[in-house]
Amino acid sequence: MTRDSVDQRALMADEETGQPTEKPQPAGRSVHPIVHITSWIFFSNLTILFNKWLIDNRGFRYPVILTCWHLIFATVATQILAKTTHLLDGRKNVKMTGKLYLRAIVPIGLLYSASLVCSNMVYLYLSVAFIQMLKSAAPVAVLLTSWAWRVEDPSLKRLLNVLLIVGGVALASFGEIDFSLTGFLFQIGGIIFEAVRLVMIQVLLSEDGQKMDPLVSLYYYAPVCALMNILIAIPSEANSFDFADLAKCGYWLLLLNAIVAFMLNVSSVFLIGKTSSLVMTLTGILKNILLVVASVMIWHTSITPLQFCGYAVALGGLVYYSVGWEQITGVSSAIWLWIRSLWEAPTRADESRLPPAFRRALFMTLGTLTVVILVAGALYGTGTGANAVAAVQASLSGAAGGTPTS
Repeated sequence: MTRDSVDQRALMADEETGQPTEKPQPAGRSVHPIVHITSWIFFSNLTILFNKWLIDNRGFRYPVILTCWHLIFATVATQILAKTTHLLDGRKNVKMTGKLYLRAIVPIGLLYSASLVCSNMVYLYLSVAFIQMLKSAAPVAVLLTSWAWRVEDPSLKRLLNVLLIVGGVALASFGEIDFSLTGFLFQIGGIIFEAVRLVMIQVLLSEDGQKMDPLVSLYYYAPVCALMNILIAIPSEANSFDFADLAKCGYWLLLLNAIVAFMLNVSSVFLIGKTSSLVMTLTGILKNILLVVASVMIWHTSITPLQFCGYAVALGGLVYYSVGWEQITGVSSAIWLWIRSLWEAPTRADESRLPPAFRRALFMTLGTLTVVILVAGALYGTGTGANAVAAVQASLSGAAGGTPTS
């Protein structure tokens, strides 16, 4: 297993995402890759935030049943797509036999099911921001598992990098205000199950020369996972399940939730077909950062300075582990040159181009908005922003009612 393959699989695998592998040939060249990158970030983060919102805000506190519903929907949807579209034509390249199904698909599907259950159970106990911080250790688990399976040779340099990431995650854990040991163990369990699954995919399927994109893998894994989740849900949640909670949550919301989770798999197929492993690595890191900021602003999650420092250390170690110093400097230089070329672009006769002054003002406005959003998220996370808003509202209401304010 190469380093790029480990990084790509660890960063691209998500709560509802199947197995990413080698890039298939893109179906067309009319759509810019940034569209596929944006759509994958959107559906990935929306799936996580949607699941958390259903469990916490809509009172559907049945994560196993919710996961089971996603997989039943995915089973039906992949069967329909296989018969009506070309999105699953990749399955024709898979030589599926009874022996391969029992030897690889079933055990990998069971691990996938366990990973999904743990990933949704953790929403009962931890905030989305802290969950994403813990997920920074996912590549570490994949690397250690690959060492244990002897598909990659250990090295001191990689070990030190791993320890840096683990140290950052540990700092973030110590700084978490609402720490739950049960939720922490669920998340670590989900990471371990996913790491073993990814390595087993590399070992078992590669030996038979099988390669699957996320949608094709979901086509084979979803029925196994759905059956496994039904067996888990019967003893764990069936006795406490109340059908009134379905109506309270909303049937259409649950259907929309399953569609969003499934669209994540579809968007990942196009992302893999349009980008490189480096782009996917950087996209995964950017996705996690945006998700932390979004969760802080939506739920006003408290982020302590120690937790922020720990997450920054873990992300720094993750970038260095995934990309390497040479590519970091190369990408940074390329981005800087691109920004300079846009900033200092000379005026041309082409009237379709924006004037340089307007273009610079636009960049400054976007930069300012980005900073404001990040600062607002940090203030809401610490409670300062919420307290300030409450104080202003109290002052305005007091002034309107003639009540003196101090």
